[in-house]
Amino acid sequence: MATSLLFRPSLFLPCSLSTKPISFSLFLPKTKSFHLKATMMEGSEIKEQEEVGASGKKKIFVAGATGNTGKRIVEQLLAKGFAVKAGVRDIDKAKTTFSGNNPDLEIVKADVTEGSVKLAEAIGDDSDAVICATGFQPSWDLLAPWKVDNFGTVNLVEGCRKLGVNRFILISSILVNGAAMGQLLNPAYIFLNVFGLTLVAKLQAEQHIRKSGINYTIIRPGGLRNDPPKGNIVMEPQDTLYEGSISRDQVAEVAVEALLHPEASYKVVEIVARTEAPKRSLEELFGAIKQR
Repeated sequence: MATSLLFRPSLFLPCSLSTKPISFSLFLPKTKSFHLKATMMEGSEIKEQEEVGASGKKKIFVAGATGNTGKRIVEQLLAKGFAVKAGVRDIDKAKTTFSGNNPDLEIVKADVTEGSVKLAEAIGDDSDAVICATGFQPSWDLLAPWKVDNFGTVNLVEGCRKLGVNRFILISSILVNGAAMGQLLNPAYIFLNVFGLTLVAKLQAEQHIRKSGINYTIIRPGGLRNDPPKGNIVMEPQDTLYEGSISRDQVAEVAVEALLHPEASYKVVEIVARTEAPKRSLEELFGAIKQR
């Protein structure tokens, strides 16, 4: 699961899926995956018409696919017309999590702690992008956050680089840079860092992604709620939000929509939901955030 600010709601102040056609202009071509048929320039955006195999669908690898956030990402990707390769540690659990025989869903064993070589094999050269929704399970092992949220994420990034996969989306957390924000005494910052400096581990993984050269979107949600969305999504630049919560359904929506909009590229965004916030499209929200 994605380990974000799963914390008492009292500590924070406080959609339906779009059916519009998918635009794949964000994905850079991998020579092993498809043959480029034509390239057309329209304004400042290059639109590519591609031959992507029999199904004609882009395939997205989701790490942590059976987690509370990961499974929602898988479901929304399938609803948007993507093919999905679900990377999981427990195949049997995945088969019960995802009922039915969806031809667009492939389940593969993938443990982010086992290194980039094995992960590259799991991702495969048929994947066009990777979404990381992993998170450590709280335990007395103080190295667990580093094994999963730091080294595990780095392993995924390096697996992508080996394969030439050039789109990476990470589910991180607000307050990862809480020390620099003056939030050392924030209860959520203290709570999460008790478990082996979780937020520090996430921040270092983010820094690796940003230096990798891969087209990234880093999504930092507030406290994660399992209930349906309440309020509209508020999106802010990095190191801005220090409180608030959001439904996992909305986090999944932001992750999936990041694949569809060039405005999401090379950005770190922070998200919460607020009942008083106006309804805005994800394209507009991403577009309002400047690259750094």
